[in-house]
Amino acid sequence: MGRMLLIEFTDNDKQEFDEIMAYLKRSHHFGALSFNDENIISFPGLEISPEQRTVYCNCKKVYLTTKEFDILCLLAANKGQVLTYEQIYQCVWGAFPSGEVNDMIGYHVRNLRKKLSKAPFFSIQCTREVGCCFEIQSE
Repeated sequence: MGRMLLIEFTDNDKQEFDEIMAYLKRSHHFGALSFNDENIISFPGLEISPEQRTVYCNCKKVYLTTKEFDILCLLAANKGQVLTYEQIYQCVWGAFPSGEVNDMIGYHVRNLRKKLSKAPFFSIQCTREVGCCFEIQSE
């Protein structure tokens, strides 16, 4: 079972925050995977609002399941970076995988591709047996 610790820092706590992050990054289990602090994640033809949990593709609302939305946010916030299936599972499901998760995540990614097929400027690429990557074609 996974655990979560939420700590709030003020602007005056920058040094303490940096020290804690440096310590955590030394652990091989820690992945600095997070959602952007921005209110909206925006790409050509795609707009994602993590706070409102909404997605617009070419100005039309797209209805996603909870897991599809969480996977999309995670991949988009870490665009250009291949996230392993295990990293995606840990971030989205909040637990360590206890078996093969490739097919389960692949299922959700296939659904995302279908639902977002009208936005031609990005893609979700899967690297066999490794993970997934959100890529922008216009960059």
